[in-house]
Amino acid sequence: MVVLAASIVSKSGKALVSRQFVDMSRIRIEGLLAAFPKLIGTGKQHTYVETENVRYVYQPVEALFLLLVTNKQSNILEDLETLRLLSKLVPEYAISLDEDGICSSAFDLIFAFDEAISLGQKENVTVAQVKQYCEMESHEEKLHKLVMQSKINETKDVMKRKASEIDKSKIEKNRGDKGGYSSISSSGRIDSSFSDMSISSGTTGFGSASGFGSSTDVDSFSNQSRGRPPASAPAPKGQGMQLGKTKRTNQFLESLKAEGEVIIEDVKPSAIQSKVSLPPTDPITLSIEEKLNVTLKRDGGVGAFDIQGTLSVQILNQDDGLVQFQVENRSIPGLSFRTHPNINKELFNSDHVIGLKDPNRPFPTGQNDVGVVKWRIQSMDESAVPLTVNCWPSISGNETFVNIEYEASDMFDLHNVVITVPLPALRESPSVRQIDGEWRYDPRSSALEWSILLIDSSNRSGSMEFVVPPADTSAFFPINIRFSAASTFSDVKVTGVFPLRGGSPPKFSQRTQLIADNYQVI
Repeated sequence: MVVLAASIVSKSGKALVSRQFVDMSRIRIEGLLAAFPKLIGTGKQHTYVETENVRYVYQPVEALFLLLVTNKQSNILEDLETLRLLSKLVPEYAISLDEDGICSSAFDLIFAFDEAISLGQKENVTVAQVKQYCEMESHEEKLHKLVMQSKINETKDVMKRKASEIDKSKIEKNRGDKGGYSSISSSGRIDSSFSDMSISSGTTGFGSASGFGSSTDVDSFSNQSRGRPPASAPAPKGQGMQLGKTKRTNQFLESLKAEGEVIIEDVKPSAIQSKVSLPPTDPITLSIEEKLNVTLKRDGGVGAFDIQGTLSVQILNQDDGLVQFQVENRSIPGLSFRTHPNINKELFNSDHVIGLKDPNRPFPTGQNDVGVVKWRIQSMDESAVPLTVNCWPSISGNETFVNIEYEASDMFDLHNVVITVPLPALRESPSVRQIDGEWRYDPRSSALEWSILLIDSSNRSGSMEFVVPPADTSAFFPINIRFSAASTFSDVKVTGVFPLRGGSPPKFSQRTQLIADNYQVI
């Protein structure tokens, strides 16, 4: 059997897509395809027609014809088998079965034809294998992308942390600059401004040893302020050109929202400043965070299960820096700790106490979080997975029914759960028949987001069903999952803070969080 060409033509003989598998001039193939409609008889049930030199094996595809041009010595049964395979590939790669859809998907169709026919001979492949070959998926490439994405996420976290530190330092500086002037403006606000100065003494330089530190100085300033009327602050005037959103900009943003784009509205700086400028309530804050890197298989089982944790310390005052921390954790197989180079490793390994190697040296102070201990948990069992997601796509007629269900373990209460399911290219949003929670379709990325605000004992399992046009089952993977929890696997916590120079232990608070950093079903 030798297939000379595989083509898709209109009923008038116009060639939309044609792939030649032997040396053939353009004039000849165009002549063969143009002569094809004249050879088809009306009212006949045959799927082939012959001339003196070639044989046409064809199949109607709505208003078009899928056509094989072969020599007369080829096996008609194998030709029909090849035609049947191509007829299954065309709907998979064509956007629509009309002239515009075929022309826009021409290259994808040609690549699929090349996988099905090689040098005029039919390859022993299925539709799923052709799609796999065209996608050219590589396990090494996926691992490389996962590593790169984890590095990008770490860089984003560092960037956010640095930006937050810069904002905090600017706010502290502005608050310190305003503190000295507010005490002179009026006598009624001297006490409150003085208390503000004493709070921010660590960063603005207004300490007890400065000129504003004694009560006599405050009284003298208050007496001076009583002697003359307070000067009223002038009302702020316009500062020249005002930048704002024009009507055209609002229309543009509304059009983007209509297309499914997520638009982040501008937030007033005053609101941000009032939220960030609140000082920490405790002199010592401990942050405990674990990140999950989990890869689940669509047919069951765990491909990867890795947990990485960090314990960070934030100390506001230098006087509270000479301390040690008593730590406790749950005994888990595969749990290994790693301390900062400045931490006394022997003390931590023997007594689970975090302290510096030099006991006379305080911990770093300021608004920055300092990581002191990291840990990692490997070789976790599948039963410890906090959330499993099963996806069951099935084709019925001209529709694909997709049923997705989740099951959460009773170890954690999960917050802000978002399950993102990739979809094939659609002209309109999918039809969601049943869902436990909320859903949103993103046409830009062609993905369906299933959101559950909280998963606790009342909803440990849930399901969703939606319908899309016919598509391959592999088009709904990989599924990405995001969530957070208020407890961790290792249950690392600080049970006490011990000052090294005596006195009462300082107050401290803890923040514990479990984050799904890279959680997929592939």
